[in-house]
Amino acid sequence: MKSLFLRIFLSFWLAVAIFLVAAILLTLALRPRSSTWEALRTTVLNDAVGAYEEGGEAQLKHYMEDLEATQHVRAFLFDERGQEVSHRPAPDWAIRVAQGGPRMPRDGFIIPAPPMQRDSRASSDGNHRYTLVMGLPPGPRLFIGPRGMPLPALVILVISSGIVCYFLSWVLTKPIVRLRAATQQLAAGNLTARTGAPVTGRRDEVAGLMRDFDAMAERLELLVKAQSRLLNDISHELRSPLARLNVALGLARQRGGVESADMLDRIELEASRLNELIGRILTLARLEDGEQGVPQTPVPLGELVANVAEDAEFEAQERHCHVHTVIPEGDWGVRGNDSLLHSAVENVVRNAIRYTQEGTSVEITLASEERGGGREAVLRVCDSGPGVPADALGKMFEPFYRLDDARGRLTGGVGLGLAITERAVRFHGGKVAAFNRATGGLMVEIRLPLIAMRTLDVGPRTLDLETRKPVSKT
Repeated sequence: MKSLFLRIFLSFWLAVAIFLVAAILLTLALRPRSSTWEALRTTVLNDAVGAYEEGGEAQLKHYMEDLEATQHVRAFLFDERGQEVSHRPAPDWAIRVAQGGPRMPRDGFIIPAPPMQRDSRASSDGNHRYTLVMGLPPGPRLFIGPRGMPLPALVILVISSGIVCYFLSWVLTKPIVRLRAATQQLAAGNLTARTGAPVTGRRDEVAGLMRDFDAMAERLELLVKAQSRLLNDISHELRSPLARLNVALGLARQRGGVESADMLDRIELEASRLNELIGRILTLARLEDGEQGVPQTPVPLGELVANVAEDAEFEAQERHCHVHTVIPEGDWGVRGNDSLLHSAVENVVRNAIRYTQEGTSVEITLASEERGGGREAVLRVCDSGPGVPADALGKMFEPFYRLDDARGRLTGGVGLGLAITERAVRFHGGKVAAFNRATGGLMVEIRLPLIAMRTLDVGPRTLDLETRKPVSKT
């Protein structure tokens, strides 16, 4: 069983059932045998008749009272007319049993009947017939049927134990369910996820684990935000000396000669790469910082993909490659930020062009699928490159991750493009994943929820990057 709740519930209920069965078996083992009671019944009947015939009512009464005091057995002797011979007050159940009837209507079904013995014999002269009704000591009785525990009581006991075990299992597993939900939210990138552990009241190990998880999540949130702010601040500080470097580079070109042109071109190239790197770090920091919001408007995804493919075609021609795009007609509207979505798609397409083999094509297809009660756009970008090792498919979207440092330096990549794509898509309520193609190469799949642009208000809104919900403006 995969459910901890069912394990605890069934374990408790099984333990209660085993206890009941063990109690019944123990009681059966300790219960006096029926032959013992039958022998006692015969002895009491003979002694009672003998006491009455020898000493009359007084001696019979004394015998019966002594029997009840010493053996805890209530015995009554009736004659053929149904009269108690010692003239002691006989209970109704004894009178009914003496007459051959039950102790009371539906005896033993709702109210359990005590063990009883009934026997009769003739007097010594044969002129009278006496009937003995003997109520045995109650003792522990856990037997089903007219001589023990009634069946409804046993059913009620089992159901009641099941309810108690169910409630106990629910109390034990509810905090674990909340902890699991908070863990899944934290793993999905929601740093505000908390278990809501009780501050007071509950002090057991599970509550302590929930409080420790909340403390850990709060610490992680502070660290990630501090890291994001640090990247943001450093990137902004680097922009100023980079701008001064570009000015100095321009002055150097004016004063330098032809012999220094190659060196200045190299400096300009590296400065341009550094400027691009700073821009990507700023974008990544902006996406990681959940406190910031970005404008959110309806975006025609089909048109956006077509524009990215058209721009990528020029870059692909340098490697004698082509970009083949298939965008069916239809409503491809998504709600989000045009700049972020453009960057997300462009990073994937440029990455495919960078690593596909020369003379091949990069295929871009856009389709729609029904999932979870709504429609979503599915953008697939396929190349004919060497592919990616299976254990690295999930790491491709981590910041600064590169499969090969030498190849990264050769192509100018620093491992931020796909990381920006993953965060931009996730903050728009979508998902991105990479797969190795069976025919060779890599396929990157982006899924985004679709909207009906014809019926949607096209007014701009602000999207909170952490909750992915619109932020109302006052």
